[in-house]
Amino acid sequence: MAVKHTSKIEFTIGLDENKIPEKLSWTAEESEISNEEAKALMISVWDNKAKDTLRMDLWTKDMPVDEMKQFFHQTLISMAATFERATDDHKMSATMRDFCDYFAEKLELKK
Repeated sequence: MAVKHTSKIEFTIGLDENKIPEKLSWTAEESEISNEEAKALMISVWDNKAKDTLRMDLWTKDMPVDEMKQFFHQTLISMAATFERATDDHKMSATMRDFCDYFAEKLELKK
């Protein structure tokens, strides 16, 4: 298959003197997102040659811990949904969602 179109997503990370993230922003070429501020990001890339996942996890030093817990919870829920769409494995997706409920309960995220 030939590539007919490309799109770019760009992250800008502002670092302090110790190279700790102070500011994160992102732009998505084909959306209305332009230099949008963020407090954290997680990127996973599958390296087909090495058969391994490459990751980048960044958060600003002023990211509140309670928001980081919520960010992780929402990311886990998203991963369960993505796993289901990608594999059509409903049973394991349900198990992942059960874990998400457990995670939220233990962190007291659900009131």
